[in-house]
Amino acid sequence: MMPDATVTTNPMDASELSFDDFKTIVINDYKIAFESRQASLLGRKEVLTGKAKFGIFGDGKEIPQIAMAKAFKNGDWRSGYYRDQTFAFATGICTLKEFFAQLYANPSIEADPASAGRQMNCHFATRSINEDGSWKDLTQIKNCSSDIAPTGGQMARLVGLAYASKLFRQNKNLSYLKNFSVKGNEVAFGTIGNASTSEGVFFEAINAAGVLQIPMAISVWDDGYGISVPAKYQTTKEDISEILKGFQRDENAAGYEIYKVRGWDYPALCEIYQQAIDVCRTEHVPVLIHVTEVTQPQGHSTSGSHERYKDKARLDWEREYDCILQMRKWMIESAITNEEELAELEAIAKKFVRDTQKEAWNEFLATIKTEKELVVDLVSKLGKGNLTLLKMASQLAGTPDAMRKEVTSTARKALRLSLQNPSDERNNLLDWYHAQTPLNEDRYHSKLFTDGKESPFLVNMVAAIYSEESKMIDGRELLNACFDANFSRDERLVAFGEDLGAIGDVNQGFAGLQAKYGDLRITDTGIREMTIVGQGIGLALRGLKPIAEIQYLDYLLYALNILSDDLASLSYRTKAGQKAPLIIRTRGHRLEGVWHSGSPMSMILGSLRGLHICVPRNMTQAAGMYNTLFRSDEPALVIECLNGYRLKEKLPTNVGEYTVPLGEAEVIKEGTDITIVSYGATLRIVEEAAEELAQFDISVEIIDPQTLLPFDKQQICAASLQKTNKLLVVDEDVPGGGAAYILQQILEEQNGYYHLDAQPRTITAKAHRPPYGSDGDYFSKPSVDDVVEMVYQMMHDHNSTKFPAIF
Repeated sequence: MMPDATVTTNPMDASELSFDDFKTIVINDYKIAFESRQASLLGRKEVLTGKAKFGIFGDGKEIPQIAMAKAFKNGDWRSGYYRDQTFAFATGICTLKEFFAQLYANPSIEADPASAGRQMNCHFATRSINEDGSWKDLTQIKNCSSDIAPTGGQMARLVGLAYASKLFRQNKNLSYLKNFSVKGNEVAFGTIGNASTSEGVFFEAINAAGVLQIPMAISVWDDGYGISVPAKYQTTKEDISEILKGFQRDENAAGYEIYKVRGWDYPALCEIYQQAIDVCRTEHVPVLIHVTEVTQPQGHSTSGSHERYKDKARLDWEREYDCILQMRKWMIESAITNEEELAELEAIAKKFVRDTQKEAWNEFLATIKTEKELVVDLVSKLGKGNLTLLKMASQLAGTPDAMRKEVTSTARKALRLSLQNPSDERNNLLDWYHAQTPLNEDRYHSKLFTDGKESPFLVNMVAAIYSEESKMIDGRELLNACFDANFSRDERLVAFGEDLGAIGDVNQGFAGLQAKYGDLRITDTGIREMTIVGQGIGLALRGLKPIAEIQYLDYLLYALNILSDDLASLSYRTKAGQKAPLIIRTRGHRLEGVWHSGSPMSMILGSLRGLHICVPRNMTQAAGMYNTLFRSDEPALVIECLNGYRLKEKLPTNVGEYTVPLGEAEVIKEGTDITIVSYGATLRIVEEAAEELAQFDISVEIIDPQTLLPFDKQQICAASLQKTNKLLVVDEDVPGGGAAYILQQILEEQNGYYHLDAQPRTITAKAHRPPYGSDGDYFSKPSVDDVVEMVYQMMHDHNSTKFPAIF
């Protein structure tokens, strides 16, 4: 067998199979399981010998995963965790060679299609999109959403993957999306370890799926431990299916079907999975399969040994009830095969796995070896007469399995050491280094965003149009008109969140739209921020255009783990193999009190690289940003100004069509003395301050970046500084928060530092949240008085004669 050959499992219906067919399927299943175990054993050795950095494997779970794979069909989705390697092999989601390529972090999509070496081993993903960002036919492949390592994190998006099937089945207007669903018959398979069911996101997802009644099938691999911590410290009654019995459906109430099966019982596993998934697929009922008596022969990971925390009795039991050993025993006792046939199969499988591992390793080293040989030659020629350089070249040449790090570092050091001795040899090495820079940029830094043909930067820019009949209306009404126009235009759009449906959100942006478009498209949810976001990620992965509402910006903290770990990193960690064009809609700034006044921009900017961060100053700008995002395919967070919903704005005649470009700052007011950069609600404060400053003959230029990620791509801020030479940033985040980011962008990225003739300053909120009441807001966040006095002080420092001190 060729090392990259794929052997998958087959469904089993004993009533329609001859014994020979049955035998072939069973033996093939055993072969997949045995090869997977050998991959785990060999993978651990590769880590311990230093070829790989770290390893975590699926040994002990092989047989239940074979049974699960039999029920997994084209069009179905997996949202699992890092123990599912046998399932990946059995479904063809991953080959053995790809498994080892990922273990070695091979930065090639061809070698590791799941992540191009960006994720550690056993983090699987299928490629849902083509190189240009267009969708593949997802109904014709077995789909795997990209794994993340945070425990339980996969549960949030699982809700959305399953919910999409409900929408595709019940919303007949989506039937034209034939590449995404076949009448909603797809099941979303989730897997999780027993200890991770203690996570809040697990219970949130379980409850959400029960409420929504969606085809979500959760398998819990229960080996009795969470690393070293036994179940008695993890789970009430030490049994997750026992404590979830209240979710079991009956004739009076919808709920779950819950199953329990032992992880070493191959026939029972096959039967249970067929039964459970049939119910899930046909009836759209969520199911939970609790797989008990699972073992973990090598312990949690390569970082330690389970002999440290398991007693002899437990270790003896695990050896006896190893699922592969039990299947082997059952096959012989059932006369399906015999010892001799199995011994031959096992010997061939061991050799196949070993040969595959060697090929993956050699392919990984091949390109590095070429680079290494060239650098050795270049440094050797550069080092004639220089013992230090010759020693470096010799040391690199003598490193048999040198990584790209050693090769590149040697070149860089050689260039530093030869700085005072220009030569053709040095130029040759320098040319090589410059040629490698874009290659390594692509290998290790590319595709934070999809950058495909539906990029927001390729959306046609359309200006807002006004007529004599354009009315002045509340900002909330303008947003409502924008959403109405777009929901009428694009059936893929769906919106959901707390209080979004029946009442049209707490600020009425969706007022009346559920009645118009139905509760499948505009939907209320429970109070469950993590799975609101996860619901959006899953829907977006399946080709829909979701808007997930987080009621207030403060509440984003409850979903930050899902936003940061999953959504923000999705394009990067798959090297644009998957995309989720989810829009997170929320509102914040300038409200009074501790819990509804948040502007945690530094938190957002630090944790959500991979999302566009939109901070519109009013609802006209917000609607234009939504129009851009609705026509593109990259995720974004839109933060509306909470105190702007009832302010009057003029309604454009093309409210559903005009667009606002992302990353383009706008000069709100031209001036000559000082540049003030601000965004969102504080812009109105700055504008008011500018009117008073004009009375002191101070001319203020005001710039609104409009989006913080990306920030001012055309460098409008730096251009302004060339004129004013003074910079003030006004921001509602904590000191050193969002304002510090803006300063870094202007002073460092745009080289604005060279245009200054005064110290750049910031006005921010205090380090604490505002106390309740108008006085709390005034004394805790930037005010007009603060801006006027700070600008005046900066002008005083520049010209104390013209601007004498106020205080």
